[in-house]
Amino acid sequence: MNLLYESARSFIRLYSRLMFNLDVRRHDRLPLGPKIFVANHPSATDPFILHLLSQEPMGVLIVSTAFTFPLFGEYLRRAGQIQVVPGQGELALEQARHYLLSGYSVGIFPEGNFSPPTGGFRAPRSGAARLALRTGAPVVPVGIYLPRDSLLRIDSHLCGRTTVGYWYLRGSYAITVGSPLTLEGDSDDPVTVRMCSQELMEAIKSLAWKSEFRARHLGPVPVRY
Repeated sequence: MNLLYESARSFIRLYSRLMFNLDVRRHDRLPLGPKIFVANHPSATDPFILHLLSQEPMGVLIVSTAFTFPLFGEYLRRAGQIQVVPGQGELALEQARHYLLSGYSVGIFPEGNFSPPTGGFRAPRSGAARLALRTGAPVVPVGIYLPRDSLLRIDSHLCGRTTVGYWYLRGSYAITVGSPLTLEGDSDDPVTVRMCSQELMEAIKSLAWKSEFRARHLGPVPVRY
C-alpha cells in the first residue's frame, strides 16, 4: 500500500495494546499471500483491528458514509480502503478483486452493517462469497466479541442524512481466527452463493461464540502479532 497505511497500522497496534485487553487466538497458521478475512461487525472499531490479523496490507470494505467525514474520509482513501456505495456493490467487489490479484488481502463484514447492538448477528449478504468464488482466494473466518453495553453511540449529520456509529474505545476485545476455507462453485449461481454465504456466516458465529466464552470466563492472554 503506502507509508500512510503502515504508519496507521502501527498506531492501531499501539492503541490496542494500551486501551484493549486484546485476546487473539488462531486455530491455524495462515498461508502466505492474499486472503479474504470475513468477520462479524459489533462496532465501528472492527475495520481497524482487522488489519492486525494479516501479514499483508489489507483493504477493508467500508460503507461510503465513513468517507464523507472531513479528514477521516481522506485518510481512508489514502490508506487504500475500499468504499462501498449503496447500490454499487459490484464496483467495490471489483476493486477488492484487483487488490487480491495485486497481492493484498481484503476484509469484508458479511452482515453489511453493524451487528444488532442488543446481541446476535444479521443475515449475511452475498458479496464475500461471490468474491471468494470469483478469485479462488482462501477465506479466513473471524469471530469478534466485545461487551456491547460499552459501545459509544455517535450520531452524525452529513449529506442530509443521519449516520449512527457504534464505537468501542477500551476494554475487553476477543478475536478468534479460524482455519482458512476454500469455496468452490459458480459465482453467478444464486443457490451456490447463498449456501456459501451461509457457510461463512456459520463459521463466523461459531468463532464469535468462542471469543465470547473466553472473554467472559477465561480472560485475555498476551497477544503476539
